[in-house]
Amino acid sequence: MNRIKQLPVNLVNQIAAGEVIERPASVVKELVENSIDAQASAVEISISNDCRNIRIADNGIGIYPDDIELAFSKHATSKLTDEESLFNINTLGFRGEALASIISIAKVSCTTRTKDFDYGTKVESQNSVVKHSKTGCACGTIMEVNDLFFNQPVRLKFLKSAKTEFSYIQDYVQSLALSHPEIAFVLKNNDSNVLVTTRNSDLLTRITQIFSPDIVNELKEVNKSDLNSKINISGFISVPSFTRSSKKNIYTFVNSRMVKCPVLLKAIDSAYKNMLPGGKFPFVVININLPACDMDVNVHPSKKEIRYKNPNQIFSFVLSAISYALTYNKPADKTNFKEPVSQDATGVESFELKTAENYNITKTFDFTKLINPPSAKESELPPLFNSDSELKTEHTSYLPQKQAESMPEQTKMDINFEIPQKYRKVNVIGQYKNTYILVENEDNLEIIDQHIADERYIYEKLKTQKVINSQLLIVSDVLDIEPEDMEILEEARSHLEKFGYKIEKISETQIIFKKIPQLLSNSKSDEILAELIKNLKTSIESDLDTKEEKILITTACKAAIKAGDKLTLWQMEEIVKKLRTTKNPYTCPHGRPISHFISLKEIASFFDRNIK
Repeated sequence: MNRIKQLPVNLVNQIAAGEVIERPASVVKELVENSIDAQASAVEISISNDCRNIRIADNGIGIYPDDIELAFSKHATSKLTDEESLFNINTLGFRGEALASIISIAKVSCTTRTKDFDYGTKVESQNSVVKHSKTGCACGTIMEVNDLFFNQPVRLKFLKSAKTEFSYIQDYVQSLALSHPEIAFVLKNNDSNVLVTTRNSDLLTRITQIFSPDIVNELKEVNKSDLNSKINISGFISVPSFTRSSKKNIYTFVNSRMVKCPVLLKAIDSAYKNMLPGGKFPFVVININLPACDMDVNVHPSKKEIRYKNPNQIFSFVLSAISYALTYNKPADKTNFKEPVSQDATGVESFELKTAENYNITKTFDFTKLINPPSAKESELPPLFNSDSELKTEHTSYLPQKQAESMPEQTKMDINFEIPQKYRKVNVIGQYKNTYILVENEDNLEIIDQHIADERYIYEKLKTQKVINSQLLIVSDVLDIEPEDMEILEEARSHLEKFGYKIEKISETQIIFKKIPQLLSNSKSDEILAELIKNLKTSIESDLDTKEEKILITTACKAAIKAGDKLTLWQMEEIVKKLRTTKNPYTCPHGRPISHFISLKEIASFFDRNIK
């Protein structure tokens, strides 16, 4: 065995680079975060040579000439001063590892100047050897990284295609742009503009710049503060009817730092529970601000992981904020966000900002042009009516939690689902295929799935009832059941009885229903059993609430009017009126959309008619 010896500086930096610099996107992340920490108001990122050449230009405060060599050494930073500051981090970077790691695996040059000097400094580095000289330049910093991984052929071999690597870069720049709308960003790939945003834009405007203006009406604003804990959440979330096929469009930030946090993702999933179809996810951009001393970002070199002093508090806070926004807040209005203003990023070499319309910007995804009605105000329900309609709630589950909790117990028990007088008239114009109810609204044609709408109403009604009436079955069919399904029913027996079901075991493979909820008196026993087993199978490993939720969903689904049932005009009107009173009139408990809207403008356009 060889004797112990000190490793060379360059080898130490290359080892560290293995953790810090995973791919070209890691270089972009570290350098752009430095630009943000340097108080830049404009940043340009240029990518070329299959993502191996990276140029970052900013108009930040720059680096002092006396500090320039130190900046490229290991564990040198201006962002930490002592041990205590490690637990009160307010910058994106703090480790002092990035530059030392980058110069060990790439050819790097840096041109920088502060406002205190009339000359700049140029640094050139290769294999961790740094040389610098005076130069003329504008205030700010330009970092050029060339031939990334030139001395690490193995790392180079494992890079993905240039298109894939650039997609990682684009995703990260988009995230930074969303978390810092006050900064102008330009992203170029081989001299072509891919992303352009203006500075001083609010978050809603920034979202439209990155994605599409069509998304505005699909979003609801989230804004909640806890003054005692000094926690605040702000951002936008999509209405349940607007979904994505992956979690890629869930952007979560803590103190404007992009994080992949299980606590936040769990809170988002819980808030959208029973609102989205399987395999579908919401569009979310939220930022949580909390005291730096209440969290720890020094968990991993990537700084994407985070630990909280009180994770349960964060979970509950985010869950309640999103749930409230989904229930009470109106969708965003296009007229509310500021139009982008063209501005130049002075002080950044070869860097000019224009409005996004000047460029052929690549969209991340296409947005369907759904027209969703506004939700109610905080003291109202979210009816699917025009914006001037107001529907006061008569149901405790729609009240803010503190109001509901303060109500007398007897009042909670006696609440019913009667339709407010002002909404007793609905303009139903017919039924299509004995499945879809057609409703004429002022600005659109509404198509409602009768089964899904009735299922939503029954589900919410059942959730508010403390006692569900049962019907005793004097004669019941003997139902065959698989042994593994029998075990599922046995485990859920107490939950089933709570919601009006009583099952008697005849043998290891046969059961009969002794009681069923009165709502299901006209349903077939074998169909009820099949639906119960199907839903309970997905919650075997879940908690109590999930098991009971599945039973409620089964009851609501089986009790609801079926697709294919021919309805009278009065029956259709009653379904629509009841739907207007629900807390979530967008999706059924399974997550399927209830309504689809076709705008009057879209219909008129098809027939070449102009409407004002």
